Amino acid sequence: MDGRENGISINIDKVRHVYKKGNVAINGVSLKISTGLFGMLGPNGAGKSTLMRIICSLLVPTEGRVTVGGYDVVKERRQVRRFLGYLPQEFNAWRLHRVEEVLDTLAILSGLGDRSDRQRRVFEILESVGLRDVSHRKVKSLSGGMVRRLGVAQALIHEPKVLIVDEPTVGLDPEERIHFRQLMTKLGKDRIIILSTHIVGDLGSGCHDLALIDRGKVEFRGSPDKLIEEARGHVFEMTLAEGDKSISVEEFEVVSQEQKLNRTIIRAVSKNGKLPDEAVPVDNPTLEEAYLAFMSTRGRKTEYPDKGAQK
Repeated sequence: MDGRENGISINIDKVRHVYKKGNVAINGVSLKISTGLFGMLGPNGAGKSTLMRIICSLLVPTEGRVTVGGYDVVKERRQVRRFLGYLPQEFNAWRLHRVEEVLDTLAILSGLGDRSDRQRRVFEILESVGLRDVSHRKVKSLSGGMVRRLGVAQALIHEPKVLIVDEPTVGLDPEERIHFRQLMTKLGKDRIIILSTHIVGDLGSGCHDLALIDRGKVEFRGSPDKLIEEARGHVFEMTLAEGDKSISVEEFEVVSQEQKLNRTIIRAVSKNGKLPDEAVPVDNPTLEEAYLAFMSTRGRKTEYPDKGAQK
């Protein structure tokens, strides 16, 4: 391998992308991403998928430059694609094939001609994503979570140094989402994983670096702990008597509520940094609350997956 491939990183330099009719999807994004699980966080329509496609050399940026392992994603696509595994938002192919057949075919296409080497690689991948016991089943019989894991398996078959995962848990139940987070944490120990999502809980404990993208720009870059620190003083708890309507939806976003006798205990985020007189600030906001607080101060709506379900 070329010396540029050692200590692989992804460099995104002043990237801008404008679609037809003048729609600016990415507007001056610069990032450097190294080994580990990197979170690409932001609401739907923020430009995340466009950026993922540019990194994967599937889309040519209007301006700027991206390199993977030192190779330009526009001028050196073939070299870049050797590094990359990609799981798009939708992975619905191969429905009539058995799981092991899918991976065996893709292994052949990736250049693994020796049958014994191919079988070993397929077995390793199935084991790593937790699909070994269903290798004989057809794809159409798998659960949604299993199909997503198969999508990860196909992206890993050629042992890439970079794995790009776009909105991975859409349609999955809570248990399948947990399994997927655990898998991403494990796989991120020896490669770059970029996980693009609008649901903060998808990132899991394995994510130590993230970028928050909104309207095509990077509005925050740092650790989850740093984002949480910025939310202190914006998240609070408060007890309301029955019929009390002192919480305004214009000023506060209610995250959760719990009924106790004739009172309601709420947990909420301030949109303007001001708390009600009887509110108690939360010392340790969750990452979801920190994201909600950050976006609320910008006047942006976000999806809080556990809203209404927490107690």
